[in-house]
Amino acid sequence: MLRRELLAVRNRLTPDDVAATGRTVARRALELPELAHARTVAAYVSVGSEPGTRALLDALRARGVRVLLPTLLPDNDLDWGEYAGPDSLARVRHGGKMALYEPAGGSLGPDAVTAADVVLLPGLAVDARGMRLGRGGGSYDRVLARLERAGARPRLVVLLYDTEVVARVPAEAHDKPVHAVVTPSGVHRFPSA
Repeated sequence: MLRRELLAVRNRLTPDDVAATGRTVARRALELPELAHARTVAAYVSVGSEPGTRALLDALRARGVRVLLPTLLPDNDLDWGEYAGPDSLARVRHGGKMALYEPAGGSLGPDAVTAADVVLLPGLAVDARGMRLGRGGGSYDRVLARLERAGARPRLVVLLYDTEVVARVPAEAHDKPVHAVVTPSGVHRFPSA
């Protein structure tokens, strides 16, 4: 029910709202020490009413950061490819799901994410404990489990609207807190991560 409510609010945003939020969130995210020192960042291309990520992807790449983007696999797991600029993306429709923008170049494999210094996670909300509510497909739960199995400890950052930092989201035993959330009004950090 919480997912539906959050998506309904997002769906009322105008394209101008989404674009302005994306620019502001990109500026704030680029000030994070984690991103200032990162050599590899696993990110995603925002779709629909998600806070826009394109400006951030291009700014990271301009800094010389290697940016990895996901490719959705048939079982909802994620493979990874390198972002080489806007022309390196292909619009891919996965069955009845929304179309995603994915890297058109070669596949690096699902384990490529373990090389990331920072992983930017999509989400619908994060609570006061740093627990993230995703869309419910489990793709990023698999990514986080893969990171843990590999002993990788990247910084986990979520990009959200201000109203999506909430008191509490449902969490299960396998859920892990994120380190930070970037919203238009600022950065929220979670020491328990």
